[in-house]
Order: sequence, then structure tokens, then C-alpha cells
Amino acid sequence: MFKAIHTDNAPAALGPYSQAIQAGDFVYVSGQIGIDPSKGEVVDGIEKQTKQVLANLQAILTEAGTDFSKVVKFTIYLNSMEDFATVNEIYGDYLTEPYPARATVEVSRLPKDVLIEMDVIVYTK
Repeated sequence: MFKAIHTDNAPAALGPYSQAIQAGDFVYVSGQIGIDPSKGEVVDGIEKQTKQVLANLQAILTEAGTDFSKVVKFTIYLNSMEDFATVNEIYGDYLTEPYPARATVEVSRLPKDVLIEMDVIVYTK
């Protein structure tokens, strides 16, 4: 059994998908980009986009009754690996040990030409 998770505190889906799906003991959160949900606009720069992505993820996790401490896997998509150190530093401020597994990849283009996108998998038990 599974259910869709939705909050107005994160950007609405840009297509036919859910912000997140809870399936059993797992929550799968769709990729989030640096859109400020109160304005519907992408914030500027890698630092602000990274913080906004993490805020959007947190809003969805809160709606699902969980938080970053239960994340088991992050995937980070970067427009440029030149931003890796900056993203890594900001990302680290949101997490505690044991840190989740993670993949970080450079991609040629992201929705709305943003600089970063992240998705997560959460184990709720």
C-alpha cells in the first residue's frame, strides 16, 4: 500500500508526479529544485538554491512525519562539479551522523536551468 504526500510548503510538482510517495516503511521524495514556494520563483546562486532545496525537502519530510535523521539515501544532481565543495558544506549543516548514503553527479541540464536538484529516500522505522 502507498500514499501520496503533498504540502503547500514546497513547490508543486512541475509535471505528473507526486512530491513524495510513502510505500510501507519508506518515503520516496521526488527531486526538489530551488524554487521558493511562497513566490513560485527560482532563487539565485548555488548557496541560496542549495538551502532552498533542503528547505523544500524538509517541508515534504515534515508533512510525511519524518525528518533528515531518517534519510537513508540522497542523490544530488549538479549543473557543475565546481559547486561540489559549496554544496557539500551547506548539505553537511543539515545532517548528523550516521550520514545517509549519497550519490552526486554532474548533469548537462536541470529543470528551469537550476544549478542543483536533490531527491531522498527515507526509512521511517
